[in-house]
Amino acid sequence: MVKNAQMLEQFELEQVRRSPPDHARNLRIVEALYQEAVHLGVLPRPDPLEGIEHVIELARAINRV
Repeated sequence: MVKNAQMLEQFELEQVRRSPPDHARNLRIVEALYQEAVHLGVLPRPDPLEGIEHVIELARAINRV
């Protein structure tokens, strides 16, 4: 059990700062997550345009600002 959450958070942030980004590892993670989504039947979508209206409205709202 963590008794000092702030100390743990500082430790984790320092670990992130010290380690350089590993793009190959990140790509492998993304590909594994995609394969898991395909395996679970979430991707690819049966209708790729489903919900496009919501995406368009969101883009309009963001671009107005």
